Formats: sequence, C-alpha cells, structure tokens
Amino acid sequence: MRTDAVLVTGAGGFIGSHLVEALLQRGERVRAMVRYTSTGSVGFLDGCARALNEERLETFHGDIRDARAVRQAAAGCRRIYHLAALIGIPYSYIAPDSYVAANIQGTLHILEAARETGAERIVVTSTSEVYGTAQYTPIDEQHPLSAQSPYAATKVGADQLALSYHRCYGLPVTVVRPFNTYGPRQSARAIVPTIVTQALAGDGIRLGSLEPVRDLVFVRDTVAGFLAVADADACIGKVTNLASGEGISIGALADRVRRIVGRDVPVIQTEERRRPDMSEVQRLIGAARQAHELAGWRASTPLDEGLRRTVEWIRANLRCYRAGEYHV
Repeated sequence: MRTDAVLVTGAGGFIGSHLVEALLQRGERVRAMVRYTSTGSVGFLDGCARALNEERLETFHGDIRDARAVRQAAAGCRRIYHLAALIGIPYSYIAPDSYVAANIQGTLHILEAARETGAERIVVTSTSEVYGTAQYTPIDEQHPLSAQSPYAATKVGADQLALSYHRCYGLPVTVVRPFNTYGPRQSARAIVPTIVTQALAGDGIRLGSLEPVRDLVFVRDTVAGFLAVADADACIGKVTNLASGEGISIGALADRVRRIVGRDVPVIQTEERRRPDMSEVQRLIGAARQAHELAGWRASTPLDEGLRRTVEWIRANLRCYRAGEYHV
C-alpha cells in the first residue's frame, strides 16, 4: 500500500466523493474507503473522481465496523478524513443498534488505527443535528448538545470519543460540524433533493412540517471547509462549525425551488413525512466565526446559485431517482 496517501472513509457517498475530487485536484494521493457490497460498487466514485486521476486514487473496500479492515485502510496514511456513517434519521428510529455500531464503534476503530499509525491529522465528521432545536441563534460551538434522534445521539457519542482521544492521548483530532449540506449527487433522503425531485416530476411536493428552519451550505463550500480546518493547527482538539449563518424555512425553500424549476406544483403536507413531535429540530442556524478566524473559511455560494446547480444536476440525472430515493 502507498505510504503517502490520505484516507477518506465514506468516500463513495455524497460529501465524501466531492472531498475525494477536491483532494485529487490538490495533488494528493487518496485511499478511498468504501463499504463492501456484493456488486463491488464504489458509489459516486465511478463517475467522478476516477475520471480525474485514477493513478492517484486507490479504492479500499471494507467496513468501518471491522477494526482490522480499518487498520489496513489507515496503514501509512498521514491524514484521515472520517465521513463514513449511517446518516438517515428516520431509519435510526427503527434500527438504533446499527447506528451505534457504525457511528460510535466505527469512529473508535478510526481513532485506534490513527494512534497505531501515527497519523498527523484526523478529521471526524459531526452534524448540526447534535445541537437539537436551538436554544439561541446563531448556534456556536459552545451551544449545549441536545440529541433529538438516535442518529444525533450516536454522533454526539462519536464526537466526544474523538475529543477524548485528543485529551487523553494527544491525538491530533479535529471535529468538523457541517450544517445542512446540499448539492449534486445527494440522495432524496435529504430535504433539498426531496423537494427538487418532486418539483421536477411530481404532481405535488409532499412534505412534513414546513416551519423548521435550516442553514444550507453548498457542498463545494462544505468540502473547502473540511480542507481548511484540516490544514489549521489551531483547530486541533476543537469542534468547528461549517455554516452559512443564514436560515430558511422548509416552506420557503419549497417556494424557492418551485421558482427555479419553473413549475407551480402544490405543496402538500403529509403526516408520514413528519418526524415524531419531540424529535423535530425546529431551528438550526449556525455561527461560523471560529471557522473563519482559525481556518480562514467562509461559505461563499449564494443559495439561489447552489440551488440552480443542484436542480440542473438532478434534472440531468432524474432517471436515477425513484420513490424518493437516489440509486447509485
């Protein structure tokens, strides 16, 4: 195996594949860890990063729940970007054990492998969902944690485990906490493609609650934040938000998408798309002052521009979406 690579776990996913592309564009050698399947799929890497520079891209099939596989994947890698996780909130209500195994145990395997290999930087991916409904806005990194789903609870656990490894063992860990990332390749489990796919091809846009407010960050900006925070020594041992600082309600987002798409389809509220009442996070607007001061990062893509680019990509790939899912 190469000894000068950076490891990206979850590399076949939405943000992971964009991160792999950005790393290759920077001239890095990338070891892309993707979850093994019987089909040998590498997810989004098939159609994007491989076309950039296959000589500098090494694909590693494995599972973060397998400690030995993680050690093999991390061997010789000077940096580790850990994105692999179970992320669907609705499924976490049904199968919480799976989330504990992937999100907490998987992160433990990454941290132990990094200790063994002496990695110079480990970036652990968190989520704004750990904050729960905002007690104040914008939400900074000192905001109390209040998990409102099993998914969020496992991400809190993974974050705290990673930070404890910095405090106990001096492991050079940084935790990146993205707010709602959106853009090309995202599956329809997320709110933006859920709205876009229905606006493009449906007879209505079926949603749950329209009142929750989200802070949307275009995927290109989120990836730039990962790279900036990883390069900043001042972010070691800290949590760093990646947010735009602006919020939009789900209802207003649906109106914005309808205008961009050019179809005046009705918005229909349905009970099956609602979260359990005590689990709904009502307001997420992030503060990114620390990311700017410590790493020089700001979200720079205006919402309308990001939505237009997302709509264009989904329109061109609409055949891949069915029954509210994106299939790769």
